[in-house]
Amino acid sequence: MPWKNQGGGPWGSGPKGPWGSGPQPVGPRPPDLEDLLRRGQDRLQQIMPGGYFSGIGITLIVLLIVAFWLLSGFFRVQSEELGVVLRFGKHVRTVQPGLNYHLPYPIETVLLPKALRVNTISIGMTLIDDPARRGRSIRDVPEESLMLTGDENIVDVDFTVLWRIKPDGVGDFLFNIQNPEGTVKAVSESAMREVIGRSQIQPILTGARNVTEQGVQELIQRTLDSYGAGIQVTQVQMQKVDPPAQVIDAFRDVQAARANLEQLQNEAQTYANQVVPQARGRSAKILQDAEGYKEQAVAEAKGQSARFLKVYEEYKKAPDVTRERIYLETMERVLGGADKLVYDGGPSGQGIVPYLPLGELTTKRPPTTGPQSSGGTR
Repeated sequence: MPWKNQGGGPWGSGPKGPWGSGPQPVGPRPPDLEDLLRRGQDRLQQIMPGGYFSGIGITLIVLLIVAFWLLSGFFRVQSEELGVVLRFGKHVRTVQPGLNYHLPYPIETVLLPKALRVNTISIGMTLIDDPARRGRSIRDVPEESLMLTGDENIVDVDFTVLWRIKPDGVGDFLFNIQNPEGTVKAVSESAMREVIGRSQIQPILTGARNVTEQGVQELIQRTLDSYGAGIQVTQVQMQKVDPPAQVIDAFRDVQAARANLEQLQNEAQTYANQVVPQARGRSAKILQDAEGYKEQAVAEAKGQSARFLKVYEEYKKAPDVTRERIYLETMERVLGGADKLVYDGGPSGQGIVPYLPLGELTTKRPPTTGPQSSGGTR
């Protein structure tokens, strides 16, 4: 049964509302929506006396809509971005950071990739939140970091790749690859494995990091260019290069042995640097002495040869005399310093006769006085 507000209400307590509330006091009330619409229509009719749907009014509305539509083509490109303008889905131009304009949608649209920002991808490791340290810690990813070298050794490599979008390749970056980060990571891991697979473990672990990084960067860039990815690799950084954890102690022992080997080699080289010059000096002196002896012997031989030729010339003139003279000179030279015995082999010979060097006796006999000499001789 519908409720009716009758005089004092159903209980005779005066006029009530449907929920039993009495009349509200008179005060400020919110504006009525219908009243506002009515007032707006009245003002619009005053502006357009010919009526709301007259030709001038429709034209004005269309012009306002077109103006708002044209103004919607302004857009701003941030400092790390480049604007890629598409006309009906086709790349037509690339704009630089700042305020720019394109034809409004749906004629042209704009994409704003972070083309000027350098991006980083880590391979072989990942960053995880560590509440105990109140920060982030590095966790190793063995399926990415363990690689096989050219001499069939295993090495644990963690590295990062820095890359950015080429300024002239933004369109290629947006339309030629679907997952840029995944593509760069896969290509980087493959390139590192290829370079490590062509190298020996010792240069990788000691002093060839720069060569390895350069080779990996060039290989990544060539691969991405073949994909038409529009990506520029700026740097490859090897963060960690170690043997596997199971053999790292043995590897350190090998490194210590190599260090001792290098020390001994350096000491030996130092000793050689001292001894070799001395030996070379002695060798040079011996060669000089031999050269001097050679010149002396040759000169003596030439002198003897010349003397022999002269003697031979004299011999041809008087063979007997020359032969006798040569014999006597030779015997004098041979027997001059020897003790001599004279043997008398004749029929009345006495055998061995003492040889008295009269010249020596004459020189060694003391002088005698005059009276003794005159009276003592018979």
